[in-house]
Formats: sequence, C-alpha cells, structure tokens
Amino acid sequence: MKYTVITGASSGIGYETALAFASRGKNLIIVARRNEKLEELKSEIARMNQDLDVVIRTTDLSVTENAYKLYESLRDFQLETWINNAGFGNFASIADQNLNKIEEMLHLNIEALTILTSLFVRDYSNVEGTQLINVSSGGGYTIVANAITYCATKFYVSAFTEGLAHELKAQGAKMQAKVLAPAATETEFAKRSFDVDEFQYEGMVPKYHTSKQMADFMLELYDSEKVVGIVDGYTYEFELSDPKFNFAVRTTRSDS
Repeated sequence: MKYTVITGASSGIGYETALAFASRGKNLIIVARRNEKLEELKSEIARMNQDLDVVIRTTDLSVTENAYKLYESLRDFQLETWINNAGFGNFASIADQNLNKIEEMLHLNIEALTILTSLFVRDYSNVEGTQLINVSSGGGYTIVANAITYCATKFYVSAFTEGLAHELKAQGAKMQAKVLAPAATETEFAKRSFDVDEFQYEGMVPKYHTSKQMADFMLELYDSEKVVGIVDGYTYEFELSDPKFNFAVRTTRSDS
C-alpha cells in the first residue's frame, strides 16, 4: 500500500486536498495539530470510500523536533506523495510584527518544510512515481505590502522547491518536485494572519478561490509535468509553468 502525506490537513486547502486525493483512491496520512478536525476528515473520507486507509498524525510542526519525529513515525509506510501544506501568514509592518508569532511562522513555513522535504527526497528520490509538492503562495513570487516577512518565507519555499526540481532533473531522479502558489483562498489563513476570531471573505476580498477550487488546482499540478502551479494575482486564472526563478549552474574552469 502506498500513501499520500498531507500536512496542515485539518482545514482549508489541506482538508480539501485530502478529499481530492481520496477521490483518486489514494491512501492518506493526514497531519495537523487539531486531532478532532483530523477525525472529522477521516470520517468524511470513510463515507466516500471505506476501502481507503487513513492514518492520523497529530503534531505541531512549528516545533522543529516534531518534524523529525513525524517522519520517523512513518518509516513503516510506503510513501508516494508528500504535500507540505502546513503554514500560516502574518499581516503587519516589520516594525510592528509580533516576533513570537514570527519565530513560530519561520519554524513552520521554512524549517519544518525543509526538514520534511529533505528526508523525503533522501529516501524516495529514485522511487518511480513519487512527487513532492510544497505549497507556497502568490506572495512567494510577489512581495505584498504589510506581509513582507510572510512573503519572504514563501519566496524561500518557491526558490527551494524550484531549485530542488532542477537538482532532481540534473540527477536523473524519478521524483518530481513541484510548487503550488495560491492567491487569496477562503481558508482560516486570514484569521490567523490578522489575529482575529472571524473573517468574512465575501464582501471583504475582491477575488478569491475556495479551498475546493485550490484542491482541484493541486490535482492539475499533480497530473502535469510542470513544476509550478500559480494563480495569477490579477485574473485569478490558474497557470502551470516551468520554474520561474533563474537557475545558475556553477562551473569550474581549468587553464591547463
């Protein structure tokens, strides 16, 4: 049996992505902090297809050591796809941002993603059919005012994943590495970013996608040979493309 791992699966894009992959008949390992939400998701998947195996891992990936513990706990499973979706944002000027929250964001958006990606690539890069999908943001390609630190974390995700895709291709590896870059999406993202209890997208955000629409885009990216799946920040159309950042290959020169 092969499994798809999805972090940040308790709500939003991660939740809907789990349902989307379940609709493809994929066994799942769903990861998040809120166990009750993961149990709800598992029950919903069981109603769709009782033959699927759904494994729950409850953990807080903003604690760096938990990323290692999570991966180690999955040694007995044969993994097929790993989706690093867990992350959160922050809206504030750099001078005014809550540094305790920023530290947690850096741990989750950058450190945990890097650790889990590296471990997965180390074990599965030459396994046929494997994919690594990291969820970035339109803010991982465009700097957004009052979200500069968040965007910087997502620029890291985009550059890191695109670079990995180049590296895997150069090595002739069988794994594909891809990056999904959503624009505004109706999730819990805004509540966490603004530190509010409620946020209504309708009437507040001119354009946005639903989490289900983003999960559909995730499947389009999964099915494609392209590296980047990005939502245009103006038209809100979804586009599949080759890597967007310049990639320089270091060469050595000999005068002999």
